[in-house]
Amino acid sequence: MSSAPSAPSPSPGLRRSLGVVDGAALAASSTAATTSIAIGMGTIASVVGLQAPALLLLAFLPVLGIALAYARLNRSEPNCGNGYTWVGRSLGPWPGFLTGWVTLAGSVVFCAYTSAIMGSVVLLFADKAGLRRLGGVALDPGSTAISTAVGLVILLALSALAVTGMRAATRFQFALLVFEYAVLLGFCGWALLTGDHAFSLSWFNPFEIPSGTAFAQGLVLAVFFFWGWDAAFSVTEETRSPGDSARGGLIALFAMLGLFLFASVAFQREMSLAELVRNGPQALPYLGEKLAAEPWATLPLVALMFSAVASVQATLIPTARGLLAMGRDRTMGPQWTRVHPRYGTPAAGTVVVTAVGALIAGCAVAIPRLSDMLLAAVNAIGLIVSLYYGLTALACAVRFRSARHRGPREALLAVGVPAASGLVLLGLGGYLGYSYLTMSDHFEPSPDNGWFMFALPAVIVLAGLAMAAVAKYVRRSPYFSTGHGTDAEALSLPMDRTAV
Repeated sequence: MSSAPSAPSPSPGLRRSLGVVDGAALAASSTAATTSIAIGMGTIASVVGLQAPALLLLAFLPVLGIALAYARLNRSEPNCGNGYTWVGRSLGPWPGFLTGWVTLAGSVVFCAYTSAIMGSVVLLFADKAGLRRLGGVALDPGSTAISTAVGLVILLALSALAVTGMRAATRFQFALLVFEYAVLLGFCGWALLTGDHAFSLSWFNPFEIPSGTAFAQGLVLAVFFFWGWDAAFSVTEETRSPGDSARGGLIALFAMLGLFLFASVAFQREMSLAELVRNGPQALPYLGEKLAAEPWATLPLVALMFSAVASVQATLIPTARGLLAMGRDRTMGPQWTRVHPRYGTPAAGTVVVTAVGALIAGCAVAIPRLSDMLLAAVNAIGLIVSLYYGLTALACAVRFRSARHRGPREALLAVGVPAASGLVLLGLGGYLGYSYLTMSDHFEPSPDNGWFMFALPAVIVLAGLAMAAVAKYVRRSPYFSTGHGTDAEALSLPMDRTAV
């Protein structure tokens, strides 16, 4: 079968209406890196010890293969639904819908738990100011409930900003990004030079990880570290050229790798394993306290706050647009296609995503310790990220399988690398799921309980299959007859008629 024909070029009106400037894709992708570093170093250390650099390098290989698959698919069919559209067309509507569903569900869960991180940082600021109780309530930054309550207020403000349009959001992203990177590079560079713990090549040896389950869980966490580069492809219809999105995503991915390796070695030069595990999501502020006196010690805390804010914003924007793509195919309800009359953004979808995220954040208080809640959420997201990345990569291999007749290089890049990357991630997720099912004999809401860790992604997948059935048999979506997503020309936006 020959490769799929190129989709029609997105309408200039759609690009105008959502107001994206060049470079938006890179900003949306790159902002996830500092959040991963800030909250992830302690989390991954609790699973694999000091072998985080090794797993980050290993995880980069299949993720790079996925990125190449995204870039090739994006050139063939630019669509803000990306994996949902591409998998539906190549592998069938059921796996296509599931890809879109788990992508969106993971993003909503991410918004929920990152809200708690934002709240925790605000409470750390309050602690530095001497405010430790308010109205008889202890302002504990390690409490899931208190941190979530504060973080939800910030989430509402970010939702309002996302509704006002991509141009304002992009300018805000770049401002935050410059500050975050300056602080991160400065403090990590100083830790790398002055740390008390000797550098060891064993940090890059994955064979020192004690068990297969720990290796699989650590690799899934490492894949999660890179999550976010694909945000660029959800705004592909809003950039002047689809190639801008692919270029932005790939640049962000390589920048992430460099930052992750640099930061992981720096953290381990300055902190012992016990310190990394104990501080968990507050490892970056702790690094600041170790390396500098006030007021400079507060800069990493400010960077963590900015990073969490930017990451939530970069998640809200593509999530609402993914639902826009599904809504216009009638696989989701019509409310997702409602566009703000002034800003031309999927405002209704953004508001609903925020509300669902807030509801999930409220449920997360069942795990009282913030670090435990974050570990459970990150593991769940890591598994579903492996699922939708894997399916999208296989879709690329299937769609372009005729490239195997066009020489070894094309066969490798269009079929071999995407297929191998997809199978690695799907196999990794399957092995880890089996390990979770067999590691416990009872259910308990704890990141140490295998049944609980398996239940979170399982519920998301089962809910997705149920929603797919509703779309096929109740809404009678044409997507389930053709597997094709609607292209950008099918949606007329109010600002399409507005002159630039």
